[in-house]
Amino acid sequence: MKTERSTSNTQHPTSNANPVSKPAWLRVRLGGGDGYLRLQKILRDRKLHTVCDEALCPNKGRCWEHGRATVMILGDVCTRHCSFCNVTPGKPPPCDVEEPRRVADAVKAMGLKDIVITSVTRDDLKDGGAAIWAETIRCVREAVPGITVEVLVPDFGGSTEAWDRVLEAKPAILGHNLETVPSLYKKVRPQADYRRSLAVLSHAHRRRFVTKTGIMVGLGEAPEEVRAVMRDALKLGVDIFYVGQYLQPSKKHVPVSRYVDPAEFDGFREAGLRLGFKVVVSAPLVRSSYHSEEQATYIRSL
Repeated sequence: MKTERSTSNTQHPTSNANPVSKPAWLRVRLGGGDGYLRLQKILRDRKLHTVCDEALCPNKGRCWEHGRATVMILGDVCTRHCSFCNVTPGKPPPCDVEEPRRVADAVKAMGLKDIVITSVTRDDLKDGGAAIWAETIRCVREAVPGITVEVLVPDFGGSTEAWDRVLEAKPAILGHNLETVPSLYKKVRPQADYRRSLAVLSHAHRRRFVTKTGIMVGLGEAPEEVRAVMRDALKLGVDIFYVGQYLQPSKKHVPVSRYVDPAEFDGFREAGLRLGFKVVVSAPLVRSSYHSEEQATYIRSL
């Protein structure tokens, strides 16, 4: 497992001639304590990947100190080339059929009551990796009875058969990120489709699953565009909405347009709750896998 990565292989020529200065309130503490090292060993011993490492999550130190990581399945090479993401793009190796068992063993060793699992996008596979997804969910639920399994899935190329295969494994929460506003998709997510991503969430809602999505801000969107995405998501039954600040992983990635003030994040949260979301988590360092007590309380109430 790769544990540190300071550069990316993603090829997205961008201009950083006038980079925006990062504010002091975005500084994060690095990990390295006993809890961090224990979790690192659990993951390394089982040869697992995490989005914490691959996507350079700013919350890694804090989460790992508390024994919490977001496992990333289906390898660490993605078939898509999103300009915001640090995960390595390219041609992935064949699927590892033993991975679901190793994930379940790691989750049991972590001793958690809830876990978030995500994956790279595997457009090279006929089912997009849905079979591995379903087996992973089943293995985790068997290994840790009663655990809340939250999944953060790709769009599987729009295949409802793949969506259903994942849902039949009964995750507690079906997450799929919209990532940004529609006007920025061509720049930020050129191989994705806004309506297709909404369809993933709508399909899960119609099958009566708790649904969740999130977006990044600071990519050049207008605040009203963020609220419009909220309205689109709510209209399709999304329960939980997350908003966080985009942080440029390297100079090869799309630059930060601006650092959004914490007060504006508070405004997004208030707007989302007024619209009717069950949970809205909005702050600079929030990520879709971020553990929030608001979400945990909501899930326990169901």
